[in-house]
Amino acid sequence: MTDPRITPCGLVCGVPAQAKGVTAYKGIRYAIAGRWQYPVPVTHWDGVYHAEKYGPCAVQQSAFISEKDSGRDPFYYREFREGLGYTYSEDCLFLNIWAPDNAQKAPVIVYIHGGAFLGGSGWDKVFDEPHWPRQGVIAVTINYRLGPLGYACLPELTDEAGHTGNYGLYDQLCALQWIHTNIEAFGGDPENITLMGQSAGARSVQMLCSSTASENLIHRAVMSSGGGEPSILFTGDRRMGSKYPFWQIWKNKVGAQTVNELRSLPVEQLFGALGDCLKICGFSAVMENMGPVWDNALFMEEMPTLKIPYLAGGNSEDMRPELAMDGLRWCQKQPIASYAYYFCRQLPGDDKGAWHSADLWYWFGSLENSWRPFTREDRVLSDMMISYLVNFARTGDPNAPGLPAWENAGQSGRVLRLDLHDLSMDSEVAGKSGVFGW
Repeated sequence: MTDPRITPCGLVCGVPAQAKGVTAYKGIRYAIAGRWQYPVPVTHWDGVYHAEKYGPCAVQQSAFISEKDSGRDPFYYREFREGLGYTYSEDCLFLNIWAPDNAQKAPVIVYIHGGAFLGGSGWDKVFDEPHWPRQGVIAVTINYRLGPLGYACLPELTDEAGHTGNYGLYDQLCALQWIHTNIEAFGGDPENITLMGQSAGARSVQMLCSSTASENLIHRAVMSSGGGEPSILFTGDRRMGSKYPFWQIWKNKVGAQTVNELRSLPVEQLFGALGDCLKICGFSAVMENMGPVWDNALFMEEMPTLKIPYLAGGNSEDMRPELAMDGLRWCQKQPIASYAYYFCRQLPGDDKGAWHSADLWYWFGSLENSWRPFTREDRVLSDMMISYLVNFARTGDPNAPGLPAWENAGQSGRVLRLDLHDLSMDSEVAGKSGVFGW
């Protein structure tokens, strides 16, 4: 354990990270929330908080059925989670911080994981110790509620609170509020926070950057393979009330008559009913009813976007080939300089190409955690991508001496191609749908 830091919440000790001069603070509770209640930030703890191990992940299907035995393609399990020992709990609102020991007013990158709002967590083989602190940036990853616990929309819940849904998004907002209040104690600058997300995490970033509640909490944003213009976030009707019919079907499958009954039932029953809905309604219907909604509280139909720098893009074998173009169009419409990318490196070890999430190994720098036979050239590409990201977090501009120029997408209409031996601006974005898992 390291010497304690004094935070507004109390004393907290971490553990030395693998990188010299970096300390990890794992499993810090940032909020508490009951089932379908909005989160309350943690403001105090007694004694010394020992932040030495990851907190439980949000409850998800893999809490009840092993991913390798679920019948789904085990590609993502093998890639990111095989061999890791996860615990799951409704009490899951924890975050993790990696901070340089000598940090003072350091930029902060807060990462929101993907997983279709149904799965994932703030730690796996990619996120286990990002390389950013080695370049003076504080890294934060978070858990948030998933599936029916994070996104159920029921009129009875609206009667309770005036709105329903978005519980997982409120968790993310609450984490940002906690970070803004406490990160200075870890050497971070609360006025220089970059919010980064991938897939469902990127869609979360876009939504949070379109909510007045996030004002002054987010100063730059990175969206990887999700979000953009037009966004798959806005497919279908996103109004809160439009989700009631689906969630009523789910409630019937659970076998509950009231919200009080729903709150008293084992959580496994809630996720089992979601599996029944998947069989009845199909995957697309489940996805249309999962995730953010316009609740007229956190999110409105007409939402001005934060006027901050953005960095966005996608991969050549992404789940949708248009994702990189979505990112480019989003960056082009921003009033402040923003930057678009197109990741093309065909990862070694199989023939999947630059699949959905492949770029994360490079952005986080965690190539050594993978089974893949990455090369020295892969490390060079990862180091350059991290340099771009760190520069962006520090100043809002990814460019720096020694790096190939990354043009403002709003002026050039071009993306930066990210590939071995090829970091160049390109006006052509062409790809095909590849691997996608949740």
